[in-house]
Amino acid sequence: MASSYSFVFLHVLVIFSLARTAFSDLSDDFYDDICPQALPTIRRVVEDAVSQERRMGASLLRLHFHDCFVNGCDASILLDQTATIDSEKTSRANNNSARGFEVIDRIKLEVDKVCGRPVVSCADILAVAARDSVVALHGPTWEVELGRRDSTTASRTTADNDIPTPLMDLPALIDNFKKQGLDEEDLVALSGGHTLGFAQCSTFRNRIYSETNNIDSTFASQRQANCPRSGGDSNLASLDPTPALFDSKYFTNLVSKKGLLHSDQALFSGGETDELVKTYSTNLRTFSKDFAESMIKMGNIKPLTGNEGQIRVDCRKVN
Repeated sequence: MASSYSFVFLHVLVIFSLARTAFSDLSDDFYDDICPQALPTIRRVVEDAVSQERRMGASLLRLHFHDCFVNGCDASILLDQTATIDSEKTSRANNNSARGFEVIDRIKLEVDKVCGRPVVSCADILAVAARDSVVALHGPTWEVELGRRDSTTASRTTADNDIPTPLMDLPALIDNFKKQGLDEEDLVALSGGHTLGFAQCSTFRNRIYSETNNIDSTFASQRQANCPRSGGDSNLASLDPTPALFDSKYFTNLVSKKGLLHSDQALFSGGETDELVKTYSTNLRTFSKDFAESMIKMGNIKPLTGNEGQIRVDCRKVN
């Protein structure tokens, strides 16, 4: 089993080393001269955090996703509430749900220390930490395009409007991703990030109690044991059977009508994404390759570069 994961890891690394996606504003060697120890330092802190709590890998991946879907990958999700900052941490998708901020703080502290000054943006830290979290949980690696700068604003309203919700059906999901320049393959591949982590009872209660189509009845009953009709909103259930391992079981679940969230199962509900779900459910190598490619694409959503934005000294507040 371990050798197959190693093969996938190396296979995807070779593909993206030889055929890296070229972007005009970002580059994978951005810190090579100004702070060559930046990326190894991020990796070290992420590996330590994930080893202490395996769930943290999914949390760091989710932070990058939720950041990029709100006005681009600019670390706006990290900003705390102030008189002038309408923090995205209080949005419906993030409130009492987004986590891992203390790990990002630690990374920022360690990176600035090794670099001797604040030269690595919080936005780049989020992008690299997401990749390193996936690798730490036996997923693929990829060359992260770097050079993002940090926003000086945040928008709770935009977070409420643009971060996809667990209740979305397939047309709504497709439109949501299209707004970010992402296509249906990106939708399915990136949703596969739910091979890692957990969801709160409040996000799937309606599915396990009210939905009768496209849900396995035994699966629904099992989830009900830890998610009552009322109360227990923060009780957790894993998004797939192996929440700390990057594999294809998330898609196997969908084919078996065992998607935890309505938005998960929507990917396999008689629509145009069914065939891709089937492919990923039986081919980890293809899923890993497409996931890495879509992560690179998502990471290039409206980055601030050059003299735009700033390099925050503290990821939680504007300089």
